[in-house]
Amino acid sequence: MSFEPCLPSEEKGVADGGPAACTCGTLFVSAPPEGADPAPAARSTAGRGRRLAAEQLWVDVHAHPGRNFLRGMPPDDTLVALLGGDAMDSTARSIRDAGVALAAFATVADFRVLGATPEGGLCAARDFRPGEARADHERQLGALQTFAAQPGRRPVLRRADLEAARAADETGIFLTCEGGDFLDGRLDGLGDAYARGVRSVTIVHYRVNEIGDIQTEAEVHHGLTPFGRDVVAEMNRLGMIIDLAHATHAVTRDVLASSTAPVMISHSHLAAAADSHPRLLTLEHARAVVAEGGLIGAWPAGVAATTFEEYVDEIERLIDGVGCGHVAIGTDMDANYRPVVQGYDQFPDIADALLARGYGDEDVGAVMGGNFLRLLERVCGR
Repeated sequence: MSFEPCLPSEEKGVADGGPAACTCGTLFVSAPPEGADPAPAARSTAGRGRRLAAEQLWVDVHAHPGRNFLRGMPPDDTLVALLGGDAMDSTARSIRDAGVALAAFATVADFRVLGATPEGGLCAARDFRPGEARADHERQLGALQTFAAQPGRRPVLRRADLEAARAADETGIFLTCEGGDFLDGRLDGLGDAYARGVRSVTIVHYRVNEIGDIQTEAEVHHGLTPFGRDVVAEMNRLGMIIDLAHATHAVTRDVLASSTAPVMISHSHLAAAADSHPRLLTLEHARAVVAEGGLIGAWPAGVAATTFEEYVDEIERLIDGVGCGHVAIGTDMDANYRPVVQGYDQFPDIADALLARGYGDEDVGAVMGGNFLRLLERVCGR
């Protein structure tokens, strides 16, 4: 999840692909309103990539489709008024129409305490009130459970569920939690989340929590905490994918030393010589993850790319750095920073662009979903 500084509407306009909705006067989520027609620049060319979508199982490994973290909030809540509410139903239709078989729907565990840094980034602006983290987790996850159970959708707990969803012409819904803050320092929350269909947790987000440090703040724990090691062991036992997006290299190193299963970094990129953003990865960091069988989700954010073609360049650079068998697509859809992929109708465009650069059908299928399916099967079961 990412935000960017928000200018007043008369200065900002809609040049970044969606309406600006301020939170606390400083942040916005770029996402189309319910029922909005996509911008012409985002429409798919409907070429060979779209035909591949019917043959392959494409996956978005990290997203907040339709601003799903807003569903279930009271209509008079300030954030609902400012962000315009959720657009989950129309976004679910766009996922289906694009041929995407499975999309992650991520809750945001630290949502209620997020605020802006002076530079326009995100941080934890205050502490949680007693019980607040769990209560908001219940609100978000309960709404997602209800959403995923509706006709035409199927919660995906293991690989066979996704294959069954495709056979039944249903959209696969992969429930995840971004941030382990909902645990409140207790392991029992993991078992409860698992029982309710969650199969991946991004263990840290924008708050230095009881588990470990984050890329965008000064180190506090200098790696994974003792509780964090317990979280890793419990996620391994349950069969949940550990997501290390937002985690420092030290936390990543400690998780890899503790985990008996491969992990993923669901949305990031390799840092280049000209890049200095803390959310980007060194090649050493990325290769440590893939050396243990994990994968990296290519992130279409303005941090590393300002155009769609530059995003494809970044996918290629990631492939060159860690291998085609360890790259996925993680859009951070509908809560991204200056997104260069603004809708699911651009998924066939990603495939078309990779095909045009000489990648074969098998390699394109691996990046667009196959690599994640192998991880899903290994961690969560066939």
